Amino acid sequence: MKKILSTYIQELKGCVSDTGVLVFLVLVPLGYPLLYSYIYSQEVVRNIPVAVVDLSQSSLSREFLRKVDATPDIAIAQNCTNIAAARRQMEEDRVKGIIYIPQKFARNVENGIESHISIYCSMASFFYYKAILSGCTEVSLAMNSVIQGKRIGGATNEEIRIFTAPLPHRAVGLSNPTTGFADFVIPAILVLIIQQIMLLGIGMRMGTLYSEGKKSPKGLIGKSAAYLTITAPMAAYVLCVIPRIFGLSQIADGTTLLLFMLPYMLACTLLAITAGSFIKSREAPMLLFVFTSIPLLFLSGISWPGSNIPIFWKIFSYIFPSTPAINGFVAINCMGAGLEDVIFEYAALWIQVAVYAFLSYLATSARNNIS
Repeated sequence: MKKILSTYIQELKGCVSDTGVLVFLVLVPLGYPLLYSYIYSQEVVRNIPVAVVDLSQSSLSREFLRKVDATPDIAIAQNCTNIAAARRQMEEDRVKGIIYIPQKFARNVENGIESHISIYCSMASFFYYKAILSGCTEVSLAMNSVIQGKRIGGATNEEIRIFTAPLPHRAVGLSNPTTGFADFVIPAILVLIIQQIMLLGIGMRMGTLYSEGKKSPKGLIGKSAAYLTITAPMAAYVLCVIPRIFGLSQIADGTTLLLFMLPYMLACTLLAITAGSFIKSREAPMLLFVFTSIPLLFLSGISWPGSNIPIFWKIFSYIFPSTPAINGFVAINCMGAGLEDVIFEYAALWIQVAVYAFLSYLATSARNNIS
């Protein structure tokens, strides 16, 4: 115990006295989640500017455009006489999409012939496409029901309602009723931030020791406890305070969340010690670990369905604690899952703790022998 305590104090002093390490372990988790969550706090994109090419110039086409403009997603910014002019508006980035209504639009509808409205969207962001398409689709479906109802002769209002909407429905996104971007991706990013700050901060600490010709303390328990003393409060802030500040989904049971995050924090710490044993300079962690954030987010199966990820990459992703932790945290925090519902991810994290404890011991011992 005396040896563990000595290593703990020595490592804690080393971290606190190193400004660079404190930046990664304290300042980054304090500021970065706030910035990222604030950027996406609006959840959805509204009032996307579009150009309109209305060759029909009929009361029906004007009604369609008026209703489209009234949706929260779309704002008609330009009226153009032809598609070439509308395309120039998009190339100049004045609009994000084009709604094209052909000349025979109203005539075809009156004659009972299927008519089409073309939509062109900027793919600079997938949200432009989603918002413009969904807005136009909802308006067209509503107008279709009205047109169908008018063609039913001698029917009552109730019969018209049943005929035009035999199966009424309302779409509600599970665990994300607003279908917003923040509730979708921010929880996963918050979990990933914890792993990345540990890799950067602990990696910098161990790189500094190597460059100064000093040996890393041998006591794995003492070192891990020192790092956890600094990062545990930051993790609580990132995972509990940030979602509350920005009104994100947060329905986790406190005990369940604590039990689940314990092996994640341990696995991240031991992974960072293992990786840090091969680092020889303070600057190396920035070059080695920063770029991995986006690939690890994709590999977690949050931004891209895990069922569609090739088996090799799915197995590879479980090298990193972030993969089981992201999936487990989202299930617990956003869907109200219990520990028994995420037993696979929970077990994977404890296995990583055991594996990285062994590897970190070997890597630290080998490094000290070389030094």
